[in-house]
Amino acid sequence: MRRLLPLCLLAALARAEPSLAERADALAAPYVADGRILGMVVGVWDGKEEVVRGYGDAKPGADTVYEIGSLSKAFTGVLLASLVKDGIVRLDQPVAELLPEGAVVPARGERRITLLDLATHTSGLPRMPDNFAPKDPRNPYADYTPERMLSFLRGAKLSREPGAAYEYSNLGAGLLGWALARKAGKGYDELLAERITAPLGMKSTAVALTPEMKARLAPGHDAAGTPAGNWDLVAFAGAGGIRSTAADMMRFLRANLSDGPLAETFAFARAGRFEGGGVRMGLGWHISPKGTCWHNGQTGGYHSFAAVDAANGRAVVVLADTATGEVDELGGSLLRMLAGEKAETPRDVPVKPEILAEYAGTYGLFGGFKLTVTVERGRLMVQATGQEKLPVFAKSETEFFYKVVDARITFERDKDGKVTRLVLHQNGQDMPGNKE
Repeated sequence: MRRLLPLCLLAALARAEPSLAERADALAAPYVADGRILGMVVGVWDGKEEVVRGYGDAKPGADTVYEIGSLSKAFTGVLLASLVKDGIVRLDQPVAELLPEGAVVPARGERRITLLDLATHTSGLPRMPDNFAPKDPRNPYADYTPERMLSFLRGAKLSREPGAAYEYSNLGAGLLGWALARKAGKGYDELLAERITAPLGMKSTAVALTPEMKARLAPGHDAAGTPAGNWDLVAFAGAGGIRSTAADMMRFLRANLSDGPLAETFAFARAGRFEGGGVRMGLGWHISPKGTCWHNGQTGGYHSFAAVDAANGRAVVVLADTATGEVDELGGSLLRMLAGEKAETPRDVPVKPEILAEYAGTYGLFGGFKLTVTVERGRLMVQATGQEKLPVFAKSETEFFYKVVDARITFERDKDGKVTRLVLHQNGQDMPGNKE
């Protein structure tokens, strides 16, 4: 006869099961502990419980403000869905009909660019206009006006018919956001508040920072941890201009899982509208093979990731003060965790500080091209001539790899054990450089 476990033992086993917060910590905390991300806030919803956790010396929290970059496109998709549902615009409506009189939008034969084409990145427009020439690289979009965008469109040529293929376009998303706001007779920020943030009680989500939001804004950093400027998007507000908090983003994501007043609008935005070339799109949302809607975003000093799995009632958001794609990696791990799948934080091999110190120096490779290696916050940083400083991660005590480019570096010693050379492995080539 099978014996039952005592109730006290069952209770102990139940207590031994890690909580949702503990499981999120196990995946997220190492990114900050290793110095790969300086600070971030993570939010997860498993269908029953919401957890929002902050990581980093600055002690960020649920109400810390971040730039969310291209995650703004998901909001623009919802705005389009809202205006369609109210009969103000149509998905098949040419965007030219929403623009000022005399504006010219490129077409391909009889096929004109529609609002749906813009929302699904199938317009045929390039990623960026060729008249994008920022005066201030630290705030590159601040001087790109709607007038300059319309000037580019006037002379642009499409290489293919709209709707035929996916090609990610910040220009297209920016045009969509600006055109929708113009049709509504409002600024993008005002339309965002009216249609999304006010109904959901998202008081810390906007393009323009209020003084109160600015006081809670996390300072941004590039991938190397260097302080970065904030970005102000004018014509491209709908493509990447929104600032938000983890608390507000969880309201946005959970509204996708509720039967609240915006439920039909959110479902309309999440529905698949295009599939081709291995990509499936809703209105502003990318859709994974499993049906999860997601988007990420990056500005000069921030990176964001958000996903909603409506079929299973799960949601994830990660907002970071460091412009690194490792945020996406973490977001994917958190989704797998919520699904009960194996989820681990990739870790690089620990290398003793004294060994890292031996690698520091400048290495000459060819034609004046050099790599300068430094040790910062216990990690190797490498700066190539004329390029930004980037972190490299240890695969072994002598071999390091980049995460933002497909390249590796191997350090070599002479017969006396002194570090004298490195080899850069990139694009199938092995390029040696002697230490100066």
